[in-house]
Amino acid sequence: MKRYPTLDPAAMTAEQRRVYDTIASGRRGAAAHGPFLPWLQSPAFADRAQAVGEYIRFDTMLPGRLKELVVLMVARLWNAQYEWYAHKAFAQKDGLADSVIDAIEARQRPDFTDADEAAVWDFADELLRTHQVSDARYDTAVKRLGADGVTELVGVLGYTLVSMTLKVFEAPLPEGVAPPLKD
Repeated sequence: MKRYPTLDPAAMTAEQRRVYDTIASGRRGAAAHGPFLPWLQSPAFADRAQAVGEYIRFDTMLPGRLKELVVLMVARLWNAQYEWYAHKAFAQKDGLADSVIDAIEARQRPDFTDADEAAVWDFADELLRTHQVSDARYDTAVKRLGADGVTELVGVLGYTLVSMTLKVFEAPLPEGVAPPLKD
């Protein structure tokens, strides 16, 4: 059961329609999936949240495989079915190894062969589990990604907003798609 009304673009307020059209005409190519319809209940919020999301998804300085590693970690933490469904394919396309994806799905630390991936995992895992990052983890991340890269890494961890939205509003998977994650 989803917890938000289906918004027919023809029945939207002018502000909802403006934001909907911005999303639909952007690089995502659609606005009627994932967190967007729940967010459109508050069009000012939707406008700002989708802009940050677009930056993280398409423009972050982090390589795609590192970004998707973090998104999958967040999706798994929240057991966000839609987010996992969508981003697993993005992660594979961006070159994240299936063994890494499978380990995340199994809630295990992957056996990394890439030092950047290991540093990103360790930083994100520590922050997600303990709500802080040690000096050693921080320093390693800065050495691997640069200070600006660590800032963007924290931004990608903001995918928590998407996970929470999908969970709270019970956003459905596409028709015919079974939930990919097991509790």
